[in-house]
Amino acid sequence: MQPSIDIEEIRGRLRSGSVRWSAHAAARMLQRGITRDDVTHCILIGEVIEEYPEYWLNPASLIFGLDCCGEPLHVVVGIDEVAHIVTAYRPDAETFMPDMKTRR
Repeated sequence: MQPSIDIEEIRGRLRSGSVRWSAHAAARMLQRGITRDDVTHCILIGEVIEEYPEYWLNPASLIFGLDCCGEPLHVVVGIDEVAHIVTAYRPDAETFMPDMKTRR
């Protein structure tokens, strides 16, 4: 299934600096030891694994990728004129299959 949210649009916004980091994302990233570089790396190499077209802010997607150290990372990103970083977290084996992309 081809995602309707184009990850290249998200990457373009990120590269051009058209990105907003939510207060929620900043707080959770700090708690979880995730840096902005980790999130950026994840988006630049990752793939859309879930879509939330009716997300409250704007259409959003869950991106699976790797952080700067090669560890799995999930980032929720909304998109309109800018990319909105909603949250970032490390997927766990209780919620996701071993590929860390597929929900149990």
